[in-house]
Amino acid sequence: MSTLYITQQDTVLRKVDERLKVTHRKETLLDIPLIKVSQVVLFGRVTVTAATVATLLEHGIGLCYLSEYGRYIGRLEPEFSKNSLLRVDQYKAAFDDQRKLAIARQCVLGKLANMRVMLLRGNREKEHPVLENAIARLKEAERAAAACQDLEALRGHEGDGSAAYFSAFGVLIKQDFSFPGRVRRPPTDPVNALLSFGYTLLYNDLQSACNVVGFDPYIGYLHADRYGRANLALDLMEEFRPIIVDSVVLTCLNKRILQSDDFVAELGGAYRLSDKGRKQFLLQYEERKQTEFKHPVFGYRITYQRCFELQARLLAKHIQGEIDAYPPLLTK
Repeated sequence: MSTLYITQQDTVLRKVDERLKVTHRKETLLDIPLIKVSQVVLFGRVTVTAATVATLLEHGIGLCYLSEYGRYIGRLEPEFSKNSLLRVDQYKAAFDDQRKLAIARQCVLGKLANMRVMLLRGNREKEHPVLENAIARLKEAERAAAACQDLEALRGHEGDGSAAYFSAFGVLIKQDFSFPGRVRRPPTDPVNALLSFGYTLLYNDLQSACNVVGFDPYIGYLHADRYGRANLALDLMEEFRPIIVDSVVLTCLNKRILQSDDFVAELGGAYRLSDKGRKQFLLQYEERKQTEFKHPVFGYRITYQRCFELQARLLAKHIQGEIDAYPPLLTK
């Protein structure tokens, strides 16, 4: 099962028998069995018939709404999970400072370790001084985070490690794209535009995983509470940022899947993907999610998409006292 992305404007999504059809001005653009779809992501002006919405929700398929250019708007979810006992334990952990810190620490350690692995992979051919320095700084951030006993200080160590990582990220890009460092709102260059778009997609995927398992996605541990933000989804996506989104960005640029003409510079200096570029990125993102690997805890091969849910289930096991600590997904 995979995610159905609809980027063509003024299209209509409807259910016909046990299939989903996307049409534009009476032309059928896509015809896919319903059973092959795990979720639907809609960009901009896409109409979904009322009967189709009902069918999707009845089959446990959520709908995510993004703007035409990829800004997150919201989600339609199937019936809320009946696992109220998990949510009670989730809330208890959120109000226990030590438990909250322990979970947040594991999320940070997973992210920092996977960032370091990304830089190590880029430093295999030769010792690059910028990469060497960033790797050393990441190791120090990991050491400090592992020993940290304060949540605000932990967030600071996470920030230090991320700053080190992005100070060297541009070295990993072989194509002629400059990367001035991480710039978020708005992204002021093509690389940051890709990162921001990819993180929006990942946020949606992890929010879906939280809902499937039965969590309240708005109650997290690492990220400070903010109205309307799914903090638990943000917590769980930290370890996946480098190995999913950053990996896809490097693939798109280093394999020349995306070129400079796949980006659009807007008034005010912001950059975004063109329609063609967005479709290419979505293809690579979905391909990455469907990549199989051997899960270090479960010991069998799964896709990264399946792993989103499994990591959420591991967190649930920890919160409900079945395992001592949450094990973030670590790559080698």
